[in-house]
Amino acid sequence: MSSWRELDDAVGEAGRSDEVGPAHSTLVFRGLARSTYTHMSGLARLCGDYATVESHLIRNFRKYAHRQVPGPTVWDWLALGQHHGLPTRLLDWTFSPLVALHFATASWPEDDAVLLAVDCAGAHELLPEPLGELLAAEGALLFTTEMLAKVAADLPCFDELGGDRPFLAFFEPPSLDERVINQSSVLSVLSDPAFQLEQWLEEHPGLARAWLIPPPVKAEIRQRLDQANITERVLLPGLDGLADWLRRYYSPGSIEYGGAGASMAGQEERHRQDGRMAG
Repeated sequence: MSSWRELDDAVGEAGRSDEVGPAHSTLVFRGLARSTYTHMSGLARLCGDYATVESHLIRNFRKYAHRQVPGPTVWDWLALGQHHGLPTRLLDWTFSPLVALHFATASWPEDDAVLLAVDCAGAHELLPEPLGELLAAEGALLFTTEMLAKVAADLPCFDELGGDRPFLAFFEPPSLDERVINQSSVLSVLSDPAFQLEQWLEEHPGLARAWLIPPPVKAEIRQRLDQANITERVLLPGLDGLADWLRRYYSPGSIEYGGAGASMAGQEERHRQDGRMAG
């Protein structure tokens, strides 16, 4: 990409539908502040035999966070855990390319950034029959936590649906707070905790688009987003987001590490270099 305008046109073209009349884009987006970052889940970053500890993490999170009561399903609890930095197999996305670009440009100004888009409608055409039928019956683009629970009450049931072929599903988290709402948050889940998004993308290249954003364009996009009020102050409501916005806006030098705003989850460590966005 050589300019903000070129990227804006490319994203618009990628999301354009051939349908007659009003149509919403079926793309969801992730922004990475450095092109060297990966789309590895927080669970996989634990290393070792991380898949075996997934159930323990969820069980103990529910036990010690029981006062939160995000909703009745395990999917509600997974969304809450991801929102607060629990290592899960979920990844964070947004319907808004501008939100994703915020997280791609809020830090590491001297490094290339990446904007990734995946066609969630196309991904859902590959779903196992029970999930595909439910989505069609509801006439929905994405699942809700309640919809997922109708077919898969827990992760083992979900994983069994795909057999030996991992599939990718997208769902909207419950409105846990203004952060989820303001970020137009979406979550993805793979049916195998040991299978990562990069592997899925390699097997289905026609469903994804990625744009490399060099530093000069990154700076231009950052200026445009600040002018449009796409900032930490809006996307991360509260004092933490306000402090992150002020830190970045008034910094005399470059911001290498974002604060809470470097992640859409807003809860990962300040110096964690995994490029995770948030839900």
